[in-house]
Amino acid sequence: MKRKGLMLLLIIEAAFLMSPAVPSYKLARLKYNGGGDWYANRTALINLIAFCNKNIGTNFEPEEAIVEAGSSSIYNYPFVYMTGHGNVMFSDQEAKNLRSYLTGGGFLHIDDNYGLDKYVRPQMKKVFPELTFLELGSGHPIYNQKFNFPAGLPKIHEHDGKRSQGLALVYKGRVVVYYTYECDLGNGWEDYGTYPGDSKATRQKALEMGANLIQFVFTQ
Repeated sequence: MKRKGLMLLLIIEAAFLMSPAVPSYKLARLKYNGGGDWYANRTALINLIAFCNKNIGTNFEPEEAIVEAGSSSIYNYPFVYMTGHGNVMFSDQEAKNLRSYLTGGGFLHIDDNYGLDKYVRPQMKKVFPELTFLELGSGHPIYNQKFNFPAGLPKIHEHDGKRSQGLALVYKGRVVVYYTYECDLGNGWEDYGTYPGDSKATRQKALEMGANLIQFVFTQ
């Protein structure tokens, strides 16, 4: 696992270099068990990839990969996106493998698409029983990359009138999981017009916040 962790760190470092000689890498979507719709926000990640390649100099392949928490192939992807509305279940083996991936240099973005929260929190406790989600304040570097968000995580899609929260699991000083709650960031990454009430301004904010997240992950 140590060798895989080193390889992953090298991928992360190379993926953010702007030289055209640097090979491209894929970002991945997490496929999980339990019955939840892991495939939600179908166009979100590919649109974020295109936005990042255009605006912050990344060289990601245009299509996303699909990866499972227990798969050895997860180490090929420096950034894994997880979303959905329903149940999530990690086996002991999946939790162990996901922990190894994250502590070895990987990163997981969990985006609650409304209804995921009560399921994903106990499952992440399987992965990091010693850690608790902490809210990142508006002064955190994640909100101050190429794009500035002085108020912190923007609100993209309204559900219950609650404020948006950017939560993190921090392992040995490094953010390994970033959890966007009551925000629906991925909704804003989807094709414009996917949802009633979409606005170009809100979509732009969502993509800029996503680019900040990518930039932070690859430079922290």
